[in-house]
Amino acid sequence: MIKLFSRYMSVGILNTAIHWAVFALLMHEGNNQSLSNFSAFCVAVTFSFFVNAKWTFNSEATAIRYVLYVFFMGSVAALTGYLADVVGLPPVLTLCLFSGISLVAGFVYSKFFVFRN
Repeated sequence: MIKLFSRYMSVGILNTAIHWAVFALLMHEGNNQSLSNFSAFCVAVTFSFFVNAKWTFNSEATAIRYVLYVFFMGSVAALTGYLADVVGLPPVLTLCLFSGISLVAGFVYSKFFVFRN
């Protein structure tokens, strides 16, 4: 389980870099946090899904698995961004919060639902 989580976390580091870069670009362009966070997630999740399917979980990357993963994690991204907008959280804290939540929730969801044997 530790090896599996380590692989997932390694992919998560790259995924986070992609997410943060897209989020920063969209915020710079004047978009709000919920749109920026959700959009950045959509870009990064595609990378994360395919790499995790093959390298982390040694599973087939099917369309239904992709939809399940994107829907769940996209909901987490949108909710995090929405709540950040409501409470006026600074964007960098939104990114940190979402990164932590998505690492733990994403691993559990992936291991026990999306890529379960």
